[in-house]
Amino acid sequence: METQRPRLSLLRILERNLGFLGLQFSFGLQQANMGPIWGYLGAKEADFSWLGIAGPLTGLIVQPIIGVMSDRTGHRWGRRTPYFLIGAVMCSLGLFLMPLSNTVLMAFSLMFLLDVGNNVTMEPYRAYVNDRLDPDQRGWGFLSQSAFTGLAQTLAYLAPSILVGLGISQTAAVRGTIPQFVVISFWIGAFLSIGTIIWSMLRVPELPLSQKEKARIAELPKGVSATFAEISGAVKDMPQQMRTMAWMSLFQWYAMCGLWGYATNSVARSAFHTADNQSTEFQLAQLLYGKVGALYNFVAFLTAFMTPVLAKRFGAARLHAACLVCLALGLLALPMIENKALIFLPALGLGIGWASIMGNPYIVLANSIPPERTGVYMGLFNVMICAPMLIYAATMRVIYEPLLGGDPRNVLRLSGVLMLCAAIAVWRVREAGPELAAAPA
Repeated sequence: METQRPRLSLLRILERNLGFLGLQFSFGLQQANMGPIWGYLGAKEADFSWLGIAGPLTGLIVQPIIGVMSDRTGHRWGRRTPYFLIGAVMCSLGLFLMPLSNTVLMAFSLMFLLDVGNNVTMEPYRAYVNDRLDPDQRGWGFLSQSAFTGLAQTLAYLAPSILVGLGISQTAAVRGTIPQFVVISFWIGAFLSIGTIIWSMLRVPELPLSQKEKARIAELPKGVSATFAEISGAVKDMPQQMRTMAWMSLFQWYAMCGLWGYATNSVARSAFHTADNQSTEFQLAQLLYGKVGALYNFVAFLTAFMTPVLAKRFGAARLHAACLVCLALGLLALPMIENKALIFLPALGLGIGWASIMGNPYIVLANSIPPERTGVYMGLFNVMICAPMLIYAATMRVIYEPLLGGDPRNVLRLSGVLMLCAAIAVWRVREAGPELAAAPA
């Protein structure tokens, strides 16, 4: 039986998850700007997939290990808090330095610092929802993280356009490579990354561990071998719901990598008829897609608040399948549109699907895993996110020219088909445990 936790008001749940605003602002900056940054630094389009390998590679290694470590931490600051802080500092440093890169190698190296920091913070933040909230409030915990994801990434995608509107030059560049509006956007992200984490820690601190929990942690074996033994044991005992979602994750995250890596280049081809990433038209395409990305993330922000009622009625897995179909339609439509005004329409489907990705699978997961192993299972679930990204990095470089014609629009079309496959896969998941309950008082 799980220990009863004090119920939190909706305001306190939001404050506790405010750190997701800074964390996801960082991810949004990467999604919106790393493709153009690689181009500004002279990389070829076909290389974009493997240049983004830092995120999935570090997630694959870091998150399960951090999951086990945080499950077994009994620090006076809390079980998860030390990892929040360490990760936020690393992320902030990576964001500050990234836009100062003047070579592909420098940016590639900084991606590892940035993504290790993101991954050190992400897994404990996910696990903390299970730690702090009773089962009937967990849906609101995860879905508030989804809402902050939508809001943060809306701001991240929109930041360059806002800065240009405030008078920052559209053409001036730092060291002759990366535009000033990109540099300042990353520096804003560095401040938000550390600032929101500190706010959430101070406003809603962790619950102190009970004597029974402290004794249980003290009795657990320590060291590297014990950590990997726990990961191995968790894989062996993995709930069936989690195993079934592995196929969903494979198709879903491969498709999302295609969107993040090639959306700007696709818009440049379809709406501006250019493949020259040094041209003024390409910078206009970057700013336009930034607005499209902002819209789909704002749709995700709004959708997250409607999801709890729908998930309670239809089930989180079935709802997720329907949302992924909407996302697939957006992916298929985006590369077909040449009109600069109509190019915002696919954002509706993209936003509905993205809100669901960041919330509903975690509800299914949280209700199927034992609470004392929350950290390790959240970390292993992230492996199901990172592995498809590594597969994408390994295969897209190979298929981009011969099978996709060297055209980023075809990457988005492939992503749309794979997202439909993800919807079919998650439809097969049979949920366990309680569904979402009413909103917290």
